[in-house]
Amino acid sequence: MTEEMIIAGFGGQGVLSMGKILAYSGIMEDKEVTWFPSYGPEMRGGTANVTVIISDNRISSPILHEFDTAIILNQQSLNKFEKMVKPGGVLLYDPNGISNPPTRTDINIYKVEGTKTAVEMGNPRVFNMIVFGSYLKVRPILSLDNVEKGLQKSLPERYHRLIPLNLEAIKKGEEIVESIQTV
Repeated sequence: MTEEMIIAGFGGQGVLSMGKILAYSGIMEDKEVTWFPSYGPEMRGGTANVTVIISDNRISSPILHEFDTAIILNQQSLNKFEKMVKPGGVLLYDPNGISNPPTRTDINIYKVEGTKTAVEMGNPRVFNMIVFGSYLKVRPILSLDNVEKGLQKSLPERYHRLIPLNLEAIKKGEEIVESIQTV
């Protein structure tokens, strides 16, 4: 199994954190992992993306030109990365901030109302964990136990009290993901 993915959106949406948690969760499952962040000088408000590869085998390079999965959180990222999803791959997106939804017909498309659900949960900061949960529902490559261990490894200890809230957000994301198109 090899999962090559990109997570892309604005700085401040938890893009890099989501990738880091994915990477640590993969390590907890004894997988080979790369985490390759990219962000502009603006950081918060500027575009940010992270490439994550999780594999049973050794990874030769963290640089990818096409992806099995793209998690897209803004229009600029959709415009840039939709075409880079492999045919038959997965594109998961939050419609908040996306005015022109994905149009490809040769990929699996899923929508998650992460922003809206985070507000309903009373904590907009769990947005990325809702999206992460939707991803895990669509591509169950990691166990929830190892995701919890990944959260413990990637979050500073002062935030460990928020792990139960993050796990609740992940479970909510699993519940609300909506299939738009399957191929």
